[in-house]
Amino acid sequence: MILKSIMKLIFIVLILAAYGCGDVSSGGPYQATGIKIGEVTDKEAIVWTRLTRHPERVGLGAMPEVLYSDSDTGELVKKPKGRPDSTPVVKFPENSTIQTIEGAVPGAPGKVRLLYKMESASNWNITNWNNVDPKRDYTHQFKLANLKPNARYQVRVEATAGGGTKGQLINGSFKTAPRADKSERIVFTVSTGQAYPDQDADGGGYKIYPAMLKLDPSFFVHTGDIVYYDKLAKTLSLARWHWSRMYSLPTNVEFHRQVTSYFIKDDHDTWMDDCWPGKKTKFMGDLTFEQGQAIFLEQVPMGERTYRTFRWGRDLQIWLVEGRDFRSPNTMPDGPDKTVWGKEQKEWFKRTVQESDATFRILCSPTPIVGPDRTNKHDNHSNVDFTHEGDELREFISKQKNMYIVCGDRHWQYVSVDAKTGVREYSCGPASDKHAGGWSDDMRYPEHQYLSVIGGFLEVVVDRSQGEPTVTFRHYSVDGDILNEDRFTAQ
Repeated sequence: MILKSIMKLIFIVLILAAYGCGDVSSGGPYQATGIKIGEVTDKEAIVWTRLTRHPERVGLGAMPEVLYSDSDTGELVKKPKGRPDSTPVVKFPENSTIQTIEGAVPGAPGKVRLLYKMESASNWNITNWNNVDPKRDYTHQFKLANLKPNARYQVRVEATAGGGTKGQLINGSFKTAPRADKSERIVFTVSTGQAYPDQDADGGGYKIYPAMLKLDPSFFVHTGDIVYYDKLAKTLSLARWHWSRMYSLPTNVEFHRQVTSYFIKDDHDTWMDDCWPGKKTKFMGDLTFEQGQAIFLEQVPMGERTYRTFRWGRDLQIWLVEGRDFRSPNTMPDGPDKTVWGKEQKEWFKRTVQESDATFRILCSPTPIVGPDRTNKHDNHSNVDFTHEGDELREFISKQKNMYIVCGDRHWQYVSVDAKTGVREYSCGPASDKHAGGWSDDMRYPEHQYLSVIGGFLEVVVDRSQGEPTVTFRHYSVDGDILNEDRFTAQ
């Protein structure tokens, strides 16, 4: 038994060393959910971490079951028709708890500090030790300022239980943005639809992450549906479990310690499918819409608000928008008062786009604005339910030179050009082939320039050719094969 335990510890040490982690034999605390680096500008960045009780996630095993009370008989049923307004009951397998089910990574108290430096520098900048917050799932976010533009930084997150005892450390790196007056080659990748049951990588996780790493992206955009609360996240603790089981997967840990990420939330990582503020249902049990909003802010590196814009050199500016916090009910009659974005965000978007002098301007949206989408969907700008605001946004974007839309949400890849305005939209497709669906390859509409019901990701490259700014959009398969490519020179 002792020999078996020693061999297991050696195995953990070797695995974590491969992920840039160390000191896992110290007794903890650990950082089994890795680090995330985000909100990077030419001067600032946020580094996120979380302390954990164990150096690795709970492996394959027990999972909770959710039953629903039949509205007519009161009988508990597993598969009610549709999405009923019924109270869920969560049942854990015998001898299992929230801390021992598959993918569980219980949090732990302790302190963290960050060491960071430019890759070419000799000396490290060192922050003070900070307590992780047990009320925020034992997380902490380091906000860095006064960074140098267009530079690669190394980071090292250290942990301790206090009293001089060292815990696990994680090494990472990220790139800062170039100054707004400098033309540099920028590469970024985009993904959506990351469902835990649809993993496709050996050992756990998703093939897209090592495929994207090979492209050495300047940054990554996750357009939402990062986790899926609907079926199992009926409590606050189960919602947090969704994040820890997802971000303790080997591919995810390895990717996010090396690449700047910008996160957008959508319905499934806010609360439930097609949700909006004030929606009433018993379906999500004790988990509320407001709790979902708060969990997102604790689980990703994030600044003051979830809609924001970032400049990456002379030739690129991106906008990341919020599609859940300010929206009208899907069921509200369409008209000038019905909105997905809300008045304040929409005014901010138009103003900042018009103020921008970036060569290429790209809107990263959690949901489609052009589509086309299925007629039974009701929650995005390509649906008839939000026609008024959709027309308004498409008309505005069509008047901007060199502006494109990149969107998530849909479980297939496409390039569409709006027949009325000429606005071009790129859907990145879901994170795995298993998650692809909801459309078919023979459902080609006049708007479609490219269509494939497949998993993968989108790459966007902004560069200069013979002094002329260019932007290239490439769709990739989950294995990193190019499926479609469009290249444009600035007008």
